[in-house]
Amino acid sequence: MVDEPVPPGSEENPSDASGPAKLSPGVATNEREDAYWHANLRLLAWLMTIWFACSFGAGILLRDVLDRFSIGGYPLGFWFAQQGSIYIFIILIFIYVVRMRAIEHRYDLDD
Repeated sequence: MVDEPVPPGSEENPSDASGPAKLSPGVATNEREDAYWHANLRLLAWLMTIWFACSFGAGILLRDVLDRFSIGGYPLGFWFAQQGSIYIFIILIFIYVVRMRAIEHRYDLDD
């Protein structure tokens, strides 16, 4: 017996199918994983931007302006450079954990 070619888009040849309903599970998983990584990288970009603004912006660039105010007897610009950026980073870690759990649940990639 000779194997006959399978027509494109048929159930036996899902690689040529179009539309999400006809995609094989591997292709649907890859699209879901791509969307997951896009959401993950977008979240990381936002959180790192916030951290950069707090550590570099408030601790270095805006230090002279912030030094007019004080926290615990220390100028605010000095506080951001020494303490504030660390506290902000720890808060951002907790935000990352909560948001990543939601993203993993949304894309059905949680444990």
